Amino acid sequence: MENINLEVELNYTFKNKSLINTALTHTSYAYENNVESNEKLEFLGDSILEFVSSKYIYEKYPKLKEGEMTKVRATVVCEESLYKIAKKHNFSDFLNLGKSEKSTCKEGRPAILADSVEAVIAAMYLDGGLEPVTKFIVENLKDEIAIAVNHVGEKDYKTVLQEKLQVKGEVKIEYILLNESGPDHNKVFEVEVRCDGRRLATGKGKSKKMAQMEAAKRAIEII
Repeated sequence: MENINLEVELNYTFKNKSLINTALTHTSYAYENNVESNEKLEFLGDSILEFVSSKYIYEKYPKLKEGEMTKVRATVVCEESLYKIAKKHNFSDFLNLGKSEKSTCKEGRPAILADSVEAVIAAMYLDGGLEPVTKFIVENLKDEIAIAVNHVGEKDYKTVLQEKLQVKGEVKIEYILLNESGPDHNKVFEVEVRCDGRRLATGKGKSKKMAQMEAAKRAIEII
């Protein structure tokens, strides 16, 4: 498909089309076709993403303490969130993958799609400056940030559960994804926590991390 369709998805038109083309070029394709990959753009995009999200959290939630802002950013600026953005905007339809990578996963692995979002963010910044890229990042992360802010004061139930279960020695604790439902931009995940193969509890959340926390919380209550 033409990248112009992705520009519609992004609500941004590139003046320099080579930037968006490079941003969508995985190293596997670059190696096979002797072209530039998106690795350098990914590097830049990571820093831009951190800056924009930090600025938004700082201005939108002035009552948060420094440590709380750090936790919110870490929760939101992660592979899982970026993968959701890639799925929402159909990045897999436009990504240039090498034959070897396509044979492994036709649509691209979550990590590759997440990296491509960072590369596209850098491409948008280099092409149009901070304003359009800020708009894109905020529009795609503001809901995730709001959820993270609402949960920022909660205990790390996974750590508490681990401490309780390992009081008499080492045990194997697993978090199993049971189900995910809803559209790509608003999914609900259901996770089960097990100890040495024994089912303890289940939990639901807007992200896998939050579903795991809910499952751990319920397991603690049962214990």
